[in-house]
Amino acid sequence: MRVYALLIAALCALVAPLAPAAEVDGVRLWAGPEGTRVVLDLSRPAEHRLFTLADPHRVVIDISGSSLASGTRLPSGDGPVSGVRSARQGDGTLRVVLDLADRVQASSFLLPPNETYGHRLVIDLGNGNGNGSEPVRRARADDGRGRDLVIAIDAGHGGEDPGAIGRGGTREKDVVLAIARELAKLVEDEPGMRPVLIRDGDYFIPLRGRIERARAAQADLFLSIHADAYFNQNARGATVYMLSQGGASDEVARRVAERENAADLVGGVRLSDKDDMLASVLLDLSQTAALSVGASVGQQLINEMGRVTRMRRDSVQRAPFVVLKSPDIPSLLVETAYISNPEEERGLSDRAHQRRLARAMLNGVRGYFHENPPSDTYIARMRERGLSEPGRYVVSRGDTLSGIANRHNVSLGALRNENNLADDRIRVGQVLTIPTSSGG
Repeated sequence: MRVYALLIAALCALVAPLAPAAEVDGVRLWAGPEGTRVVLDLSRPAEHRLFTLADPHRVVIDISGSSLASGTRLPSGDGPVSGVRSARQGDGTLRVVLDLADRVQASSFLLPPNETYGHRLVIDLGNGNGNGSEPVRRARADDGRGRDLVIAIDAGHGGEDPGAIGRGGTREKDVVLAIARELAKLVEDEPGMRPVLIRDGDYFIPLRGRIERARAAQADLFLSIHADAYFNQNARGATVYMLSQGGASDEVARRVAERENAADLVGGVRLSDKDDMLASVLLDLSQTAALSVGASVGQQLINEMGRVTRMRRDSVQRAPFVVLKSPDIPSLLVETAYISNPEEERGLSDRAHQRRLARAMLNGVRGYFHENPPSDTYIARMRERGLSEPGRYVVSRGDTLSGIANRHNVSLGALRNENNLADDRIRVGQVLTIPTSSGG
């Protein structure tokens, strides 16, 4: 029996060298504010070693028993990477060198195949100081006018993560970024609001990195924009999600366990010097308040989006998505449509429809915050005067068109004409222009 085992081991030793060498058949690079990611597409898993060199700065990746596939093009430099080059070593190792403009922190890991890609070797490059290369703008201090509401807009996926892909080749990461940019433009034009785009290019940001960018910006609301997919191409409709109760409880437990190693502030209170019970209570109270606001904003989004697209659900759904787990920011994830549905895929690719979706989202956000503005905001102070800005009025719950006309001493007909209204129907959050004279 022992002889038989030795023979098997010897045969395996002879066969092993005959296994095909791994090939690198693609090299992709994305640079973003959170860092730079380089992805090597592999024909099969392979052992690798990563190290850095100085004078000049380089990151070196040695991949055992590998080669660069014929015709594979190396990307040009971007971000801190000034160039990419490769060479085959005498022992059969493929060496890939990233030439750098400055020192970086480098890490690597292997990923298994998914629906889009095969085996991958991922190299993440952070700044030498460990911080993002582009600081997030902070919310403006209250100057008597009232501060702007900060709306964090997160385009899902990005970089080497394309998200779902439609039958026509439309990539989720591209269409949600287009919608996010449209929404950011609208928020920028809205008095008393300011957008923060979490991702404004084709690069990858880790899920918790998205939350932290929103918190660094002191966001009042976090909206993550996505497009759904399903094996049945007839599935269709948009859905709005908030954090599930189970996900909320898990996040409280995680943050209590990690608070000693994090500068974690909730509602302006530092948790690191609190005992477990008090920290847990503070987190739970903060998250409960955030969930309550999120549920209300989410319903407003559903009401407004239902005017421009089909909704899969007419109420806010709950799910444990990581990007919804901020304990002190109301957070929502919007699945704008099913990219796996050919008709909805075409809609997602249409600029006019992207603008309609963005406008509906703005109307939902505006409708909530004009009804429930934080007391230190510009919107709250203008609301006390009945205006969003001179000459404009934002409709509140209980308003009628005739009542608004009387309040501003204009005729009902002039108010209709100024706002191109066919009748007297108005909705919460709608902005009306007040005519300068009564008219007819």
